[in-house]
Amino acid sequence: MPEIELAAADGSGRFGAYVALPKTTPTGAVIMIQEIFGVNRSMRALADWVAEMGFIALSPDLFWRQEKGVQLDPDAGQAQWDKAFALMQGMNQDQAIEDIQTCIDHARKMPGSNGKVATMGFCLGGRLVFMAASRTDAEAHISYYGVGLEGLLGDASRIKAPTLVHIAALDKYVPPAAQQQISDGLKGNPHCAVHIYPNADHAFARMGGNAWDARAAAIANGRSAELLVRVLG
Repeated sequence: MPEIELAAADGSGRFGAYVALPKTTPTGAVIMIQEIFGVNRSMRALADWVAEMGFIALSPDLFWRQEKGVQLDPDAGQAQWDKAFALMQGMNQDQAIEDIQTCIDHARKMPGSNGKVATMGFCLGGRLVFMAASRTDAEAHISYYGVGLEGLLGDASRIKAPTLVHIAALDKYVPPAAQQQISDGLKGNPHCAVHIYPNADHAFARMGGNAWDARAAAIANGRSAELLVRVLG
């Protein structure tokens, strides 16, 4: 079952999702939310990793309203980046959150699911996870180097599920002032934990990527795994 299709809640069409299944059930599910490069080889590898940890993993195509099946390579030149940024700028993020909720609803009812669902996202997906934390009913949320979170802090009080925020200290898209704003803005919410990784850059957890940082990724992924096991079972 590598690919499934789901009907959008707004009736505008159907969108695909990559699915990776664990060896054992029943278990929880994790909605794996893409970077700006689509559900590419890296996102599929991350979904496979989550499945290897014992969870159902679904990675939805959130660019489908603009172009279906986008799989870009961030290490293959500027043209790939240009297209990725154009797709990101053309995305309606409110609709993307609705699609994520559709995935959450579907995952709760999948064969082998115990009904518990988390979201985990990277880059653009890290931002969407933070939005999902205040707008969806998932049981946990994990944001890796999400961009622009400081502008979303007005909704922080609505976050009621355990939420991890992983930030790269050297991330040029999230400068030190923004990092401080995010940390300060979430201090008052007992459901949120912010971790900043020294010497790590944006996309430090992208397997095989130019910014891969084994130490930061191992620590962040360990924290993520602990939360998934604790909340999803």
